[in-house]
Amino acid sequence: MTTQPGQPPGRRGTIGRPYSALNTRLILASIGLVIMVAFAVLLALADQPVLAAIAAALAVVAVIDILVVIRRIRIRHREDPNRRYSVFE
Repeated sequence: MTTQPGQPPGRRGTIGRPYSALNTRLILASIGLVIMVAFAVLLALADQPVLAAIAAALAVVAVIDILVVIRRIRIRHREDPNRRYSVFE
């Protein structure tokens, strides 16, 4: 199995046919980021520092996921710039 550019080694799928729906994953990660930031702020205001830290850590995970997805989408568009993708591709 050869590694595709931008695709981590050992992963299923290719840049043209990714294993996960990148646009849907981007939407879900963005929603998770907004919710976790809101929870972190509310929990910090409610004097719950441990729970606020957990929510903040989950927000950081969502940011990292968003950055990975954006990178993979850019690589996919460089490979095939004329193709339009739906939210579920």
